[in-house]
Amino acid sequence: MQTDTRVDVFEEIFLYFLALGTLVGIVVIAYTLYNAYKYRDSDDREADAGLPSVGELPTGGEGGKKLFVSFGLSAIIVISLVLWTYGMLLYVESPSDGGGPGEDAVEVDVTGSSFSWMFEYDDGETGSNDLVVPADETVWLNVTGREGDVWHTFGISEQRVKADAIPGEYDETWFEADETGEYLIECFELCGPGHSGMEGTLIVVDGDLYDVIEEEEARGDFVSAYDEGEVDLDSDPDEFEAYLEEQEEEEEEEEEDE
Repeated sequence: MQTDTRVDVFEEIFLYFLALGTLVGIVVIAYTLYNAYKYRDSDDREADAGLPSVGELPTGGEGGKKLFVSFGLSAIIVISLVLWTYGMLLYVESPSDGGGPGEDAVEVDVTGSSFSWMFEYDDGETGSNDLVVPADETVWLNVTGREGDVWHTFGISEQRVKADAIPGEYDETWFEADETGEYLIECFELCGPGHSGMEGTLIVVDGDLYDVIEEEEARGDFVSAYDEGEVDLDSDPDEFEAYLEEQEEEEEEEEEDE
């Protein structure tokens, strides 16, 4: 079964709360209007023995049955919603059974420093400000801050990702992008004069293309080729390999000329 992304989970929670809030609002407004009409002041209205007299606390029915029923139903709905939401948030914290990244997950160490982001992939390659990952695969991030630096907070709003980058501490989070594209990486902690410029780019590429990028340890080369318009996020892997070969040949020619 395909793993739900963080975006899916938070959208589902939002829609459940929206639907329930709308339903409750309709019921409350409808019941209020019904009672306003039923007990409107008119000359031909018959005396109602159930109406409270001035200064008397209304019971909501004989013996307060309506009041207790409404409280009971409200408690059941609220408790059920809280428990369901808590379960969904537990999944967000750790979607895999083992409480950590699965065998196929992409693992990246993220370090925040004034005022940039450094990324170190599980194969040892490093890069700054541009995070290259595959689509439809779980990405686990181990986030920290550079020693002696101030606090930062790593965030990707469109992927519902947020983790503290505190020197000497590690905050683990994950996401799964379901389509290729570019997404803004920001710092959500007011960290100094360069805070507003502490941005990066999440670059999500096709899975087959990423396999070549990872095998060649060529994330930096891909970013350069992408910026130059030589390849795109859904390019055929062979196209990118041809680009790498061309770059290698040009470097060899330059060395020979020297």
